[in-house]
Amino acid sequence: LPPGTLVMLILRVLRAEPLHGYAIAQRIHQLSREELQVEEGSLYPALQKLLLKGWVKGDWTRSETGRKVRVYRITASGRKQLDVELAEFRRTTRALELLIDSA
Repeated sequence: LPPGTLVMLILRVLRAEPLHGYAIAQRIHQLSREELQVEEGSLYPALQKLLLKGWVKGDWTRSETGRKVRVYRITASGRKQLDVELAEFRRTTRALELLIDSA
């Protein structure tokens, strides 16, 4: 994934509903029609970054299987940042498409 894309994808998935880390990775995989796979080694550092920036909040709870999990939810500032990230991604994608189509 291009730099910054994972942060955008996490925020986008959390916009729909709060999820724990594994569920975030699964949801990205499902929504991408199984094209994107988010590895644990990338996901949890990105979630930590989002927590530090205040774009998500995390609350500890128990999963259906009884495991202790942290459920993440997007904050108001995270929603604003998602709008910024989406606009930048779309701008970059359009520029890349123009370059590829004209080359």
